[in-house]
Amino acid sequence: MSNAISALNGESYKGYVTVAEAGLRGMITLRADLGDAKVKAAVKKATGVAVPDQRGILAKGETAVAWMSPDELLIMVDYAQAGATVAAMTKALGAIHHLCVDVSDARATFRLTGAGAREVLAKLAPADLSVMTAGQLRRTRLAQVAAAFWIVDDNTIDLVTFRSTARYVFDLLSTAAAPGSEVDYL
Repeated sequence: MSNAISALNGESYKGYVTVAEAGLRGMITLRADLGDAKVKAAVKKATGVAVPDQRGILAKGETAVAWMSPDELLIMVDYAQAGATVAAMTKALGAIHHLCVDVSDARATFRLTGAGAREVLAKLAPADLSVMTAGQLRRTRLAQVAAAFWIVDDNTIDLVTFRSTARYVFDLLSTAAAPGSEVDYL
């Protein structure tokens, strides 16, 4: 069996904002009726984290549950725990109509750190980052590719995209974070 490696093997770039590929992270897509009390209970039991409100993300340590659409969550856990978490949720959901899939190896994660993190992302995404607060998530595009991002704190933003676009996204973010490219947007 081969060893799992992240899309860019932890590559980073230090500009006026640091762009870092965040490494392996277990990611699970859950499609179900998010208003169903049994679905909420299954998510909480398997992760220790509640189902967030619309466009929200809740975290407890390295485990997080992100609202992706009215019937979809992205559940993030330790990479080695993804399979066991899928099994636990599938068992807990039983006959409830749902789809629960480990998508860890199909995704790449990035972290922007620095006072200009919002500005770097604002150069690439059609979202008003000036009004977003910690715990809010947006699904959008970064230039030509799909992505989701959330505000961790005033100087930190995490994002997830498809693994197949990891190099493109890293290069976009690095270019947007290059020293001298500040636009004082925010």
